[in-house]
Amino acid sequence: MGAGHGHGHASGESDKRWLAGALAVIGVFMLGEVVAGLLAGSLALLSDAAHMLTDAASIALALWAIRLAARPASGRMTYGWKRAEILSAQANGITLLVLAAWLTYEAITRLIDPPEVTGSLVLIVALLGVVVNLIATWMISKANRSSLNVEGAFQHILNDLFAFLATAVAGLVMLLTGFARADAIASLVVVALMVKAGVGLVRDSSRIFLEAAPAGLDPDTIGALLADRPHVAEVHDLHVWEITSGMPALSAHVLITPGEDCHAVRADLARLLAAEHAIEHATLQVDHVRPGEAGPVHCEEAHGAVYRSV
Repeated sequence: MGAGHGHGHASGESDKRWLAGALAVIGVFMLGEVVAGLLAGSLALLSDAAHMLTDAASIALALWAIRLAARPASGRMTYGWKRAEILSAQANGITLLVLAAWLTYEAITRLIDPPEVTGSLVLIVALLGVVVNLIATWMISKANRSSLNVEGAFQHILNDLFAFLATAVAGLVMLLTGFARADAIASLVVVALMVKAGVGLVRDSSRIFLEAAPAGLDPDTIGALLADRPHVAEVHDLHVWEITSGMPALSAHVLITPGEDCHAVRADLARLLAAEHAIEHATLQVDHVRPGEAGPVHCEEAHGAVYRSV
């Protein structure tokens, strides 16, 4: 048995500073937008404020997850709390989808019976919102977006930026033409963006929870690559998964030709996995083929695909 462990992904102190700064900017503006939305009677502004509330919650959740993920492995938590970040990302995705459903209902209601909306106030607040969200988006973009947790918070803020742009256009249309339904139409545009981001976050986080192979890592390709190395007779029980975003892991049972050094072969395979596929957390069980056997042993015990040297 041998294992090479490397934990390349980590959200550091700089990530926390950028996220905390974005949280402060978002929180202050959100309170002002609620007041403006009530005064203007604008669903678009109130929906933006509701989205900003989820933005603030998503950033706070991301900060909490980063804090948990930094805890070392101990006791029953043999991987530590790495997947707390994936829980955060999935919660962000589900929140986007739930909020999108509510806004769809409200927008359709207003399309049928549009209320009076103060277009000038909507336009002014929306333009201010664009500036605020540009600042917040820039802050979060400076953090490590290879983390699905940080990416979840970033998607919230980015969607809010698009929402403010759509709201500003709606405010301008209402101001120039008096077309009140523009407010609800802008909300539906935002809903479409929210659904796209929410589905992506739920899909990516679910793939990690189901321990599927990470995007870009093909188990068959990796198995064939390992089996093609010198002295390797067979590779089976190959598993490739992701502990958390940016932290792929692999385990496999490797059979080598009699008389070869198990430790040397294992070290060679570990170096290959790190160099070719950035897999630094690899657990490889290396055994010899039994002398006198016509072929590799344990084949009947293998689970999944079996890879043999050509």
